[in-house]
Amino acid sequence: MNIPWVDLTIQHRNIRSEINSAIQDVLDRGDFILGHDVTKLEEEFAAYCGTKYAVGVDNGLSALELSLRAFGIGSGDEVIVPAHTFTATAAAVSFSGAKPIFVDIDPETLNLDVEKIEEAITSRTKAILPVHLYGLPVDMNVILGIAEKYNLIVVEDACQGHGANYKGQRVGSLGNAAGFSFYPTKNLGACGDGGMVTTNDAKAAETIRALRNCGQTAKNVHELSPFNRRLDNLQAAILRVKLPYLDQWIESRRKLAALYNKLLAGSEVVIPVEPPGYRHVYHLYVIRSKNRDALQAYLKERGIGTAIHYPNPVHLQPFYTKGEDKRGQFPIAEKACTEILSLPMYPELTEEQVESVVSEIIGQLKPVM
Repeated sequence: MNIPWVDLTIQHRNIRSEINSAIQDVLDRGDFILGHDVTKLEEEFAAYCGTKYAVGVDNGLSALELSLRAFGIGSGDEVIVPAHTFTATAAAVSFSGAKPIFVDIDPETLNLDVEKIEEAITSRTKAILPVHLYGLPVDMNVILGIAEKYNLIVVEDACQGHGANYKGQRVGSLGNAAGFSFYPTKNLGACGDGGMVTTNDAKAAETIRALRNCGQTAKNVHELSPFNRRLDNLQAAILRVKLPYLDQWIESRRKLAALYNKLLAGSEVVIPVEPPGYRHVYHLYVIRSKNRDALQAYLKERGIGTAIHYPNPVHLQPFYTKGEDKRGQFPIAEKACTEILSLPMYPELTEEQVESVVSEIIGQLKPVM
């Protein structure tokens, strides 16, 4: 048996001719930096998300950082982030000059626990950076209500949430701005790095366009911080080929997730939740098991790939501990990180492969009596 955790070759093989044609068009035009395809992708992705503006950048971290900077977040400010996420979420805050303030997660969704946000707010709090983790939207209505109450900016980390829906709206259209990643394994992935900011704020979009391009507000007029965070035009061309397939790929992920859920029902593993009104897009299919490490080792022996997203909560990463023992601060996040396991999940995965994965899991773990 050989079932990888992810296989990007199938997708690219299926649309190879379209990708090759798009790349050749860029080569023929010779517009490699902020070219035709970047502009068109921005228009198309904004329309997809339901926002007025989209600005292409070099990766998801930059999308989050420049969004914070565009709204004036910087030195001396605090930004609330979940303790369980990829490190880039907190890094975006740190790189802006602000301080990430960690908050524990909801034990069921593993997203930011919205009931714990207010207790973390101080006079220095300027923004909330919620994450739509694994492709499941966070409870944005509560977050937006808190933001209005305390006059805070909300920047969505939608780097794993392409196409996810929260109560009738696409993620990326709910806060003041949102950052997306086009890392190759994402639901909409480039053949390299890439990112996008979405927003309905014209001034913020204009500022991010300047920040990404050496701070230029006009040709050779560098008024803002001179970052070089541009989305590569070749990657934009590839993403434009893929975008029309995104909803189809999401539906495939959702069907596979539903099959996982059905087959794993009654076992000792905890399966992902999808609250009413939420549309999970299953960038990752993450189960929880008290015997995670043994299960992962067993599946590896059986030729089944898995991954852990993420083995350590952000507040325990060396960059943020600075040598201090900070264990125990956010117990739900810390416990989750010992139990989570990402099973194979990509649109081209077959139902037979899912059945094989589950069969091995059930065979290794005792069912709950």
